[in-house]
Amino acid sequence: MRLFMAALQTETNTFSPLPTGDSAFHNDRFHRTGGSLVEPVWANIPLIEWRRLAEAAGIEVVESLCANAQPAGLTVRATYEALRAAILADLSAAGGLDMVLLNLHGAMVADGYDDCEADLVRNVRAIVGPDCLIGVELDLHCHLDDRLLSTADLIVLYKEYPHTDMADRARDLFALALRAARREIRPIMALHDLRMISMWHTPKEPIKSLIAEMIEEEKGGSKILSLSFGHGFAWGDVPHVGAKMLAITDDDAALAEATARRWGQRIWDMREATRLHPETTDAAIDAALSVPAGTTVIAETSDNAGGGAPSDCTAVLARLLARGVREAAIGIFWDPIAVSFCREAGVGARLPLRLGGKCGAISGDPLDLDVVIHAVTDDASQTSLSGGRVSLGPAAWIEVAGIHIILGSIRQQCFNPDAFTGLGCRLDDKRIVVVKSSQHFYAGFAPIARDVRYCAAETGILRDFASIPFQVFNRPYWPKVENPA
Repeated sequence: MRLFMAALQTETNTFSPLPTGDSAFHNDRFHRTGGSLVEPVWANIPLIEWRRLAEAAGIEVVESLCANAQPAGLTVRATYEALRAAILADLSAAGGLDMVLLNLHGAMVADGYDDCEADLVRNVRAIVGPDCLIGVELDLHCHLDDRLLSTADLIVLYKEYPHTDMADRARDLFALALRAARREIRPIMALHDLRMISMWHTPKEPIKSLIAEMIEEEKGGSKILSLSFGHGFAWGDVPHVGAKMLAITDDDAALAEATARRWGQRIWDMREATRLHPETTDAAIDAALSVPAGTTVIAETSDNAGGGAPSDCTAVLARLLARGVREAAIGIFWDPIAVSFCREAGVGARLPLRLGGKCGAISGDPLDLDVVIHAVTDDASQTSLSGGRVSLGPAAWIEVAGIHIILGSIRQQCFNPDAFTGLGCRLDDKRIVVVKSSQHFYAGFAPIARDVRYCAAETGILRDFASIPFQVFNRPYWPKVENPA
C-alpha cells in the first residue's frame, strides 16, 4: 500500500487587518517535504504519527509539504493557490495511491475561496479518483458543510481545547483510514448543524464529561466509528460558520444522521451551562486583587494571536497602569520595533518606549512608557502544546511601574510560563499574570495559578458572540436568537 500525506494550516479571522501571505507560511516551520522527520511543533504532529504508523504497517509514504501560518486575516489568493499547486503537483507525481491523509485546519479562507479545505480536497479527489481513500484531520475550530463531506471519506477533529490531542486524533484517523482502504469498513458521514456560535473549554464540566463519553461510544464496538464536535470559529464570516456535530458510521447512513442529531441535541441542551461569560478587564483585576495570596492568571482573550488578533493591544496593560497595580506580568506583546529599541539600548538601560497599538483600531492606542530593560535575547522561545519549542524571535523583558512585560518579534499567543521565565522573569512572586491567549495557555499555566480568569477588553477581538458584525453569514444562531430553529 502507498500513503500520500501533507499539511496546510491557518485559521482565518476575516475581521483581522493582518494579511496572511507568503512569509506567514514560509517560516521556520515550513517544510517542502520531510516535515514528519523533525521535532513536533504543530502542523507536523499528525504527519509524524502517520509516518510512524505507516512504516510499522509496511506502507510506503510519499510526503508533500508541511505549512502552517499564525492565524490572521484573509490568505492572499496567490499564496493559497501556490501552496495548493505544490501539493497537487506532488500528488500527480506520486502515481498510484491507496490513501491520502491531510492535516488541515478547517477555517482557512483566502481571497476568492471561502473554504480552502473543501477546495483543496476537491482537487485532490479529481487527481486520485473515486477509489483512493481520503482522510482529513481538522482543528475543532473549523467550518464544516457538505462540500468537504462530499469529497473526503473520513474527517476526524480534535476533541480537546486546548488542543492536547492532535496526535491521538491522528492515530484515530489512520486506524479508520487503513480499515477503510482494506475494505473492512465503509465509512458514512453525517453532519448536524447546532446553529450555535460560541466557545467551549473542554477541561471544564459539563463538556469534559461529554468528550469522555464521546470517546467511550467510539470504543463501544458498535457501528459508530467516530464522533467529532466542531466548535466552529466565530470570527470567520463565511456562509457555513458555526458549531457542528459530525458522526461516522460503518455503512449506515440513518444511524450516522441519528447519532449526529443525538449528540448535537446534548450540546444544545447544555448551552446555558457552557455559556461563556468573559469578565471586563476591571472585574478580572478586582477579583485577582481580592485574593490575599497566590497568583491569578488572567487570559486576555480579546488579544489572542491564535484567534487572529495582533497581540499588541494595550487595553489591559493600560488599566493595570491606571490602577497602580504592581507585582504583575503581562505577555506576549508583539512589537518588533519596541524590541529593536530595547536591544539597542541594552540590559539595565532606562528609556522612553512607545509600546503597542500599531495595527489599527483592533490594537488600541499606543502607550508611551518609561521602562527599565531587564533582559534581551536574539531568539526567545516557549514550549508549545506539542512539547516542542516555538520561536518568539528577538525578545525583551521590560518593567514599568512594577509591571513586567514580555515583548516578542514573532507574533505568538502565550502557551507556557517559560515565555516569561525563559527571559528570567519570575512568576511565583506575581499577584497577576496576564496572558494574551484564549485557552491554549491553560495546560501550562493552570498548575501554577491559584485562580484562572478570562477577560475581554472592549478593544480587540469582539467576545460578544451575539454582536459579531457578520456580512456574509446571515442565518439565525444562538445566542443572538434564543431558538434559531
